[in-house]
Amino acid sequence: MKKNLLIVAGEVSGDMHAARLVSALKEQAPEVECWGIGGPRLRACGMQTVHDVREMAVMGLSEVLRRYFFFRRVFHEMIRLAEEKKPDAALLVDYPGFNVRLAEQLHRRGIKTLYYISPQVWAWHRSRIPKLAAILDRLMVIFPFEVEVFSGTGLAVDFVGHPLVEEAEKTRQDPLLRLPWAGERRVALLPGSRRHEVSRILPCMLEASVLLEKRFPDVCFILAAPSEEIRDVAEQVMSLQMVRPAHVSIVVDETRQVLRQSRAAMVASGTATIETALQHCPMIVVYKTAWPTYLMARWLVRGVKHIGMLNIVAGRLVCPEFIQHLAHPDAMAAQMALLLDDTPERKEMLNGLSEVHEALSASGQSSQAADLVLRELTVDGER
Repeated sequence: MKKNLLIVAGEVSGDMHAARLVSALKEQAPEVECWGIGGPRLRACGMQTVHDVREMAVMGLSEVLRRYFFFRRVFHEMIRLAEEKKPDAALLVDYPGFNVRLAEQLHRRGIKTLYYISPQVWAWHRSRIPKLAAILDRLMVIFPFEVEVFSGTGLAVDFVGHPLVEEAEKTRQDPLLRLPWAGERRVALLPGSRRHEVSRILPCMLEASVLLEKRFPDVCFILAAPSEEIRDVAEQVMSLQMVRPAHVSIVVDETRQVLRQSRAAMVASGTATIETALQHCPMIVVYKTAWPTYLMARWLVRGVKHIGMLNIVAGRLVCPEFIQHLAHPDAMAAQMALLLDDTPERKEMLNGLSEVHEALSASGQSSQAADLVLRELTVDGER
């Protein structure tokens, strides 16, 4: 009997991660029909998309508010379609602002709700943990500590490994790309994926880079930009910088290759720290934002000692963090210098990155998540 699976992946990363899961699912059960919100990778797996991720992806509260009526229309459209198509289950992938509300409505209608890549309630909204437990049937998490977060709630929670582990392993098997390095000591700069991040973080990275050039004549830098838009922002910031390193290039959409070839990196806090850790590239973590935003975050976040995701996973400070007023070029350059030579600090950090890699890994990650989805789709043990 055919199964009907609703999938909502509202971001490019969600489309990528969900596609790996669906591909593994189709290998076991090609008869499962998938439909919902996704992008080109999910369509390549045979999914019928009602809306594309490009329509759904937004950055910042102001853009969400400007497109409020669009999102409201899509939200009610998905509920109506769910009522018509009566899916056997819904697989909601990350995208919590939309998906948590949708899960609540689907749950009310008796539709089984499966969530892949948990909202970070452990950092921002611990009070929402009971609500998630009440509206979800199964939660598949990508950080091992998240299982304990939901302990005692009655919710079925499974650690399925971080999807970037598989992506990182694939990169290490690919041929090395020829990149515009201009020296032997190679440093990657990852100042963020949003315009405001790059505008605030890149200047101190560039100043620290100039200090490194004075100490290491053979040092060179590549800024790994995730998109053409971020490349343009980075070029604008660099053009306004009074002092900048002599040997710095920008490469677009090859972050893993840049990290793979780098001796060390300066990385904006976020998912990029996981990408860097999985390429076993020593790093410092840097973050600067507007002071009201920073103070609000300090007030909201409870029980999290570090800001770098790899440090949160490790449960200790594997890589130094330079946050807000502490992001001073002199201090950043001094720490980076320790990572460019064969020092005890570098060796200790590499050991810590290996621990993080191991902690994020799970046997057959995509297939494990697919097994859980298929189990939820199965009735009385039969497909």
